[in-house]
Amino acid sequence: MRDITHPAERLVQAMVRIYQYRMTTTSGGNLSIRDEDGSIWITPARVDKGALRVDDIVRVFPDGRIEGRHKPSSEFPFHLRIYQQRPDLKAIVHAHPVALVAFSICGQSPDTRLFSKARAVCGEVGFAPYALPGSDLLGERIAEVFAAGHDCVMLENHGVVVAGVDFPDAFRRFETLEFVAKTVVKARALGEVRYLTDEQLASGRDDGPGLEEFDPSPATSEERSLRHELCDFIRRGYHQRLLTANAGSFSVRVDESSFLISTQLVDRATISPDQLSLICHGRCERGTRPSRAWKLHQLIYQRHPKISAIVNATPVNATAFSASHQKLDTRTIPESYIFLRDVAVLPFSWVYHAPEKIAESMTPEFPICLIENDCALVLGTTILDAFDRLEVLESTAEAVILSTSLGEVRPMGDEVIDELIQAFLA
Repeated sequence: MRDITHPAERLVQAMVRIYQYRMTTTSGGNLSIRDEDGSIWITPARVDKGALRVDDIVRVFPDGRIEGRHKPSSEFPFHLRIYQQRPDLKAIVHAHPVALVAFSICGQSPDTRLFSKARAVCGEVGFAPYALPGSDLLGERIAEVFAAGHDCVMLENHGVVVAGVDFPDAFRRFETLEFVAKTVVKARALGEVRYLTDEQLASGRDDGPGLEEFDPSPATSEERSLRHELCDFIRRGYHQRLLTANAGSFSVRVDESSFLISTQLVDRATISPDQLSLICHGRCERGTRPSRAWKLHQLIYQRHPKISAIVNATPVNATAFSASHQKLDTRTIPESYIFLRDVAVLPFSWVYHAPEKIAESMTPEFPICLIENDCALVLGTTILDAFDRLEVLESTAEAVILSTSLGEVRPMGDEVIDELIQAFLA
């Protein structure tokens, strides 16, 4: 689909999101887009990032002329150098999200082999030695790393620069890399961080054969309602940081033989009902590209008639348990055990080679699992039920991780658990 969003509008929309999620500060970070005529649209110098407007964006023409009421960002030199070295790149994100800054001040780069999707999106992360912000030397050092083939570059004692073939591509890399960095930090509080092998990464790149398409009948009022409700919760999940913009799958059962599921490469923050895919008897609605998790969801619906909603999500704290292969003890507070029960940790290989084993391992009574180096999988009797469990899962995981810095965790004893089971789960 042709992108008709004006570059200035695109940059403002992105900066609003980056600022709202505290991935930069009022004065920090800069974004740019290279236009078809070679012009570079860039955020301005010394303008409040929390109140940026379209008329604040600056245009720098190929001959150096500047159009706009502000000066371009002081970091413009390295944007220009990157574009000169990599003609394939059309958009750049530079910001100071805290987890990536933590890596930069330790002279490290996040290892994207933590997740197969992260490796596919970000590749291997490069590293540029420190140089004065805004200097030609910094531009040279960053551009050299991009010229070597990296699309994500850590800046020593500075932050990160990420680029893409268009702005959604660059933003997807930026957000994914920050997610990896946060997850590594959280997982290290639990124990050893586990990374995927080359063989496992290769299995994660195999999309398999495409689905046969079909033309569905006109949507019923029930299907229309489900489409709107599902999108509402997907957007809420993104704003709650339970999903990233392009990762995480949510589905809902329509009837015995069909279900709706989120699609690939659709922004979870703005997803609309027409961007879902209807799956029926292993075929997908014509013109849609359903989530790669569609087969797993189908197996679960077939095996468990009481389940009407499923979510694969990547909340940082719960995913930290999957990245460290640690079991999450839910015997923390009554709500956690009642909603989550015992949370299993399942092998990464099952996602691509044995999804039926995942479907067999889960039941309405034990509706949550963590999949090693992949995601949290949550089942529900309704969309609300699944989403509620996902929120409780993430808050429980975060509380357990925070408790590791305070002292020994004191889970509820067997008598308390038995009492909860009799009162709420029998």
